[in-house]
Amino acid sequence: MSQETTTSTNEEMNDELRDEYDETMLKNGVRGKYTERYARGTNVVKLAPDLARAFPTEEAVNEALRLVMQMARIPKREVDIVGTKE
Repeated sequence: MSQETTTSTNEEMNDELRDEYDETMLKNGVRGKYTERYARGTNVVKLAPDLARAFPTEEAVNEALRLVMQMARIPKREVDIVGTKE
C-alpha cells in the first residue's frame, strides 16, 4: 500500500459523523445488548480440535451428521452368532 493510500484511509477513518446521523441516538449505546437474544436464535456449536480437523467446514459437519441420522434409521438385523447354544 502506498503512503498516499494509507494517509487517505486514515483521514477517512477519523472523519466526523455524517450530518444525517443523530448523534444523540448514539451516546447511550450498550455493547452486547442483543447478544443473548441472538445466541438463543442460533445453534452454533464449538467442535473439539480433533473434530474440527476431521470436519473443517460446515458442509463436512452437516454431511457427517446426516449420515449418522440415516444410519440410526436403518433397521438392525438379527445376526446368528456361530457357536452359541440355542
